[in-house]
Amino acid sequence: MNNRQPARLRKRAEFLAVRAGEKRRGRLFLVEALKRDDAQESRLGLTVSRKVGNAVVRNRVRRRLKEAVRVHAADDMAAGTDYVIVARRDVLTASFDALKAEIGRRFRGPNR
Repeated sequence: MNNRQPARLRKRAEFLAVRAGEKRRGRLFLVEALKRDDAQESRLGLTVSRKVGNAVVRNRVRRRLKEAVRVHAADDMAAGTDYVIVARRDVLTASFDALKAEIGRRFRGPNR
């Protein structure tokens, strides 16, 4: 385990570009993945809509997801790929181990 924080998607245009990529649905969240034309570091964006809850709840969901990616799933991210995680409220009630496993599985994709 490398415990590294992946680079972040920061601009709206980057998030919108990833929407055109592959969608990997899960019980806790949706992962959108888009392969870029380079071998640069993978990048991650998080989306937690107001449907999930108020600001306190959304921030808690965001922190849990960021930590799960940092301690476990960053190694499963393919180089040259952008990922956006669209969170659901179930992220709060899931065990941290289940969250880490689900993120890793979604990052690896259907054929990895």
